[in-house]
Amino acid sequence: MEPGTIDNLSILYQSSDFIVVNKHWDLRIDSKMWYETLTLQSQLKHRFPELADPDTYYGFRFCHQLDFSTSGALCVALNKAAAGSAYKCFKERLVTKAYLALVRGHVSQSRMTIRYAIGKNTTEGMTHMMCIEGTEGCENPKPCQSELIVLEHGSYSGDPVTKVLLQPLTGRTHQLRVHCSAIGHPIVGDFTYSQRGDSNPYRMMLHAYYLRIPAGKELIEVCAPDPFVTAMDSNWVPQHVTQRLEDVIQELK
Repeated sequence: MEPGTIDNLSILYQSSDFIVVNKHWDLRIDSKMWYETLTLQSQLKHRFPELADPDTYYGFRFCHQLDFSTSGALCVALNKAAAGSAYKCFKERLVTKAYLALVRGHVSQSRMTIRYAIGKNTTEGMTHMMCIEGTEGCENPKPCQSELIVLEHGSYSGDPVTKVLLQPLTGRTHQLRVHCSAIGHPIVGDFTYSQRGDSNPYRMMLHAYYLRIPAGKELIEVCAPDPFVTAMDSNWVPQHVTQRLEDVIQELK
């Protein structure tokens, strides 16, 4: 997947009520800053000017969020009723989300459940970050749960890494990034949660791969193509397959 431009928006699913896009990495969903002209909102307005809703601030109703650095499947509602039905699915925890990531080091367990509570970091200079319960400056930590499944062991630019499937069972800010860092396997290219050490990769290796929203009469179910394959990034060299991605997704369904 090439970097985002105003006219290379990738559509995974479209109906009269919803669009699911494959969001580029290093792209904000929307912005109130005048200098940030390239956002997912501006890509949508460029591609679908007739679908923008003048009753909303951004023209489109985003059903959920993805970090600036994270790529992958993101659902957009095209009217108020559709947004309401998607919101209900998220509120009632009927939505299934699964992410792909490359993490530093070789994860030894084939599966693990990560349960660190996450709160806001109030330490000076770190207020844009989240942190796990028990760390200094961690304010108002809330229960959190993520599932991790090892797919492949390999290397990235010669360093040991593991390709994993991550499933957030709660929805805290930066949850997967914080949980991976907390178990000693930060996401490759995550500058923020690697103590500002991991700056060489061209992107953070976290991708929203699978999304399922049973929105009323409509079942939205998409996979955003896996960017962590050697054909797309020759720095990633898989060495040993633990679980096939297709099998794990089939299990989720």
